[in-house]
Amino acid sequence: MHQPLSEEKVFKDPVHNYIHVQDTVIWRLINTPEFQRLRRIRQLGTSYLTFHGAEHSRFSHSLGVYEITRRIISQFERGDFPDWPKEEGLVALCAALLHDVGHGPFSHSIEEAFHMNHEDWTCRIVLGDTEINAVLRQVDEELPQKVAAVIAKTYDKPIVVNLVTSPLDADRMDYLLRDAHSTGVNYGTIDLDRILRLLRPHNGRIVVKESGMHAVEDYLMSRYQMYWQIYFHPVTRSSEILLRKIFKRAKELFKYEYKFGFLLDPLPDLLKGDLTVEQYLMLDESLIQTVFSQWKREKDDILSDLSARFMDRKLYKYVEIENMDTDTIDSIREALAEVGLHPEYDLEIDFPTDLPYDVFRKGGSTDNQILLLGRQGEVREISEVSEIVRSISGIHRGKYHMYYPQDKLNRVKDRLPAEIRNYFVKQ
Repeated sequence: MHQPLSEEKVFKDPVHNYIHVQDTVIWRLINTPEFQRLRRIRQLGTSYLTFHGAEHSRFSHSLGVYEITRRIISQFERGDFPDWPKEEGLVALCAALLHDVGHGPFSHSIEEAFHMNHEDWTCRIVLGDTEINAVLRQVDEELPQKVAAVIAKTYDKPIVVNLVTSPLDADRMDYLLRDAHSTGVNYGTIDLDRILRLLRPHNGRIVVKESGMHAVEDYLMSRYQMYWQIYFHPVTRSSEILLRKIFKRAKELFKYEYKFGFLLDPLPDLLKGDLTVEQYLMLDESLIQTVFSQWKREKDDILSDLSARFMDRKLYKYVEIENMDTDTIDSIREALAEVGLHPEYDLEIDFPTDLPYDVFRKGGSTDNQILLLGRQGEVREISEVSEIVRSISGIHRGKYHMYYPQDKLNRVKDRLPAEIRNYFVKQ
């Protein structure tokens, strides 16, 4: 299935130094419109409003995941490990490159707003009437189905899925390094070379030689720190909340046939929840931000206010609260409504550990475990061996954060009951 390029193509990369493209099909996939669209999707969603350097794209991340996968496969093939199915190399490389091609604008935020899943869209793009599908089929009619199965985690060779999706996969290793580099923090700096050098194919799984345990501990600690310092950052959460509320208001207005002053295709079908693959591929952050910039002038006060806040970075303020029960939340909402605010749009209670990120969880199936390979060929889950991993897997951090528009609250806070007003004071 491999069709080598007549001359290797090289991308200069700030994380991996060079990304090497050696197969014709990979080069052709990179040059499809569907993959090029990823240049217009930021890797870290709205984090650029918190960390001004976080402007890197899903395009660069996808190239990085491909490069790490290429290095792992190259090592397996040089080592001539019998547990590595050499014929699956190209499937793994294509899946690594394409694993994020279904991401929408602002990534996870738009998924939450419209109950979408980027992996589902990735599979639809790979299997649909697209240039990506045509490129894959020219190599092998079954290649699109194989790549989609890897992304959907249903492929009949779990070792291939492991490379792209597992607790220690090419995806996670690249985004830790790339996100740390772009945000300017040191938490995500891991010893990638050592980890890759000690990965092994073993009984249908990717495992790590036990001598590499400390490098994996460092990787897991880096992940832990990155989630709390970058991915869970409360200011980023504020911008994500605004984004979701904009879409919520737009969907509500659309449902009741409000006449928008400005509405580009394919937003009507997005708001209706009925997008084709062709329409979905029209969505990028340039389009969404163009719409939001126009919505700043919409007649609907709520939509125009939310859009202006997002575009001008007038984010909601927040306070941390140790405990928050349903009755208290209801009381706060009622009090805000009584003074003329809109609790649905002017208040959000957020708890970070509810987010769809998983730092590390011991137990469960081996698909969700990091396995260490001992000298005698025995395999153990890393938390059985590492005290560090046991300690972080038992940590459940997180406080309630209450988000609200400070300027609006300032105008009405004197009319709020004292017990409610006190919640909006930094704890």
